[in-house]
Amino acid sequence: MKKHNFYAGPSILSEYTIQNTADAILNFADTGLSILEVSHRSKEFQAVIDEASALVKELLNVPEGFHVLWLGGGASLQFCMVPFNLLAKRAAYIDTGTWASNAIKEAKLFGEVDVVASSKDANYTFIPKDYTVPADADYFHYTSNNTIYGTEIRKDPDVPCRLVADMSSDIFSRPIDFTKYDLVYAGAQKNLAPAGVTLVIVREDALGHVDRPIPTMLDYRTHIKKGSMFNTPPVLPIYSALQTLRYYKQLGGIAALERRDLDKAALLYNAIDESKMFKGTVTDPADRSIMNVCFVMTPEYQELEKQFIDFCTARGIVGIKGHRSVGGFRASLYNALPIASVQVLVEAMKDFEATH
Repeated sequence: MKKHNFYAGPSILSEYTIQNTADAILNFADTGLSILEVSHRSKEFQAVIDEASALVKELLNVPEGFHVLWLGGGASLQFCMVPFNLLAKRAAYIDTGTWASNAIKEAKLFGEVDVVASSKDANYTFIPKDYTVPADADYFHYTSNNTIYGTEIRKDPDVPCRLVADMSSDIFSRPIDFTKYDLVYAGAQKNLAPAGVTLVIVREDALGHVDRPIPTMLDYRTHIKKGSMFNTPPVLPIYSALQTLRYYKQLGGIAALERRDLDKAALLYNAIDESKMFKGTVTDPADRSIMNVCFVMTPEYQELEKQFIDFCTARGIVGIKGHRSVGGFRASLYNALPIASVQVLVEAMKDFEATH
């Protein structure tokens, strides 16, 4: 039975990425070696990392002066690397979910942090709108998409300082105006590759302005100088990332991906809004994530949650159980998910509602 993979991460990858990665595990670039055992110093792998970095810049229209880095440690390591390298005196953060809150906690170890707004009291079900970012902030950090709660900031904020963004779960789903940014980072395991590599896009001129000593491994300049090879990089995830980036280019780039993602999200949100059994947890359409659609059963049907999960499982639908901290359901619609899978989920929702 075909599986319809709605897991939030690690998540669905394109067949193109999976097949090409599987081929390279057996024989990488006709070397007779597996990608699992090839030297990261080989000319064949250097070509992989060079092409992947170039495609990131091409697809996202990254201007001169920025570097693409492939690092370890996940986005969670960036929670401390960002302030370690960029927070000289004061930084501004917005608290829109668990990962934003974790980033704030780490930043406070390095300097003054102004939390300009938070939706925590409402269980992070909306994006705060009325807040002021201080003009003297070294940067304003935001988490663009909140996987657990299903909210998303889909436009680059207009603030009086430089931007830093955690785009782990929605990068490559919309255009980004990098002229506003010092740094964008993203864990790979949503829209790019298997877990194990973190994409960082950093403006070189933003670095070198803090007085504190920075450990070599945590200094972005180390990785710029060494071309992401100061230590052995995560070779397999980077190779998979290259395949995904090639696939994105074949599909038509960011504009085409955004159209696909908006269509998938609209299909599912419309089904939720028209239902008497299901309701969305994020009520303002402007705040709704197009990557992670969170919904619950209305109070009179809540006892049917497990039955609905089982009903979906029987139809090959996996990964729709909500995060343990919020319950309900979550359907992740990352770039690799075909709209046909969303149609199968919508049909299951309608059929289940009709029988109950």
